[in-house]
Amino acid sequence: MRSRLLIPLLIIFLYPAAVFSQTDLDIQRDANDIVISWNGGGVIQTTSSLSNWEAMLDSPSPLRLAQEELASRQFFRVASTWGTRAELLDANSEMSVAGLDGKIYVLGGYPSSRVSVATVQIYDASLDAWSYGTSLPQALNHTMAASSGGKIYLIGGQISAGGSGPFVDTVYEYDPVTTEWTTKSPMPTARSGGAAAVVDGLIYVAGGRPPRGNDFAVYSPAEDKWTTLPNLPTQRNHIAVDSIDGKVYVAGGRFGAGFSSELTNILEVYDIAANSWSTKAPMPTIRSGVNGIAVKGCFYVFGGEGDDEAEHGVFEEVELYHPGTDSWTKLEPFPIPVHGVTGAVFLDGLIYLPGGGVSQGGSSGGTQHQVFRIAHECL
Repeated sequence: MRSRLLIPLLIIFLYPAAVFSQTDLDIQRDANDIVISWNGGGVIQTTSSLSNWEAMLDSPSPLRLAQEELASRQFFRVASTWGTRAELLDANSEMSVAGLDGKIYVLGGYPSSRVSVATVQIYDASLDAWSYGTSLPQALNHTMAASSGGKIYLIGGQISAGGSGPFVDTVYEYDPVTTEWTTKSPMPTARSGGAAAVVDGLIYVAGGRPPRGNDFAVYSPAEDKWTTLPNLPTQRNHIAVDSIDGKVYVAGGRFGAGFSSELTNILEVYDIAANSWSTKAPMPTIRSGVNGIAVKGCFYVFGGEGDDEAEHGVFEEVELYHPGTDSWTKLEPFPIPVHGVTGAVFLDGLIYLPGGGVSQGGSSGGTQHQVFRIAHECL
């Protein structure tokens, strides 16, 4: 027979989420175990001192814990890892995102019209407000962006919508002091739909729409010079890319130019020191149109498109890769599933994920601005 838990063995704190409704929480005890049940959004977190909360990332509901496993004062709470911030000024998707000095730059892309824009939208996290920046030298979508040495670099992309381009090899540098864009040395090949990572100030750009899906090259802003590197083993585009400890991680994507082509969950890793690629554990979910960022040694992959079984053809999945264990963990899903954003920004404990398409294809760019609070370290 179960009874309600009335003794102070567990103290439960319930924090309403910014996106989800308040979670219905139930705590019961039987002869040997404590059983915690909840529904709605959120993740169980625990601590022994009301600080340093740690998410129990793989915990199912109900969660059964043996009483002897718990300290005399063990604290738990259910908290959503998701919130929202001020929405974009203009709806957008198939754009790239970069961060610099506490600001987030949304570069190019296109709205539901699928007509490319040269718009630069700048978010100031301290003000929770957007403004327009100096327009790009040309309207582009499916670009790759990165920040290095106090400047932002916008690389490649394509002029019009569609899987066949035309693609460009252009590189533009933005100086926040002068607010001007400057043309730099072009990429070795014209491509779009890839993604970039920064290591020691160098910008590594992987993948792209066919026929450039194997392309991999590195740009040195200090020298304004490109170097071609060993090919990405599995040609693909619409991928998630970032770096951890001198290695470049490339996850997911698709093989063809359009969202109806074959998808992949492969994870390939380039070791800069060894100048070689290796294959690691695949993502739990096969998907493309994904967005990725590395934070505190973990590689996060958000959303994506291409699955007719997913709602509106867009993935809600958020999955974390731990390099030390070569393993993946499923996290709390996207409140508003999106695709078509390349690049995310980490500021003050939050991953910022502005804009993106909310249904399959390129005609669904939105103004939503979602943030994800990290609750894990892989260091």
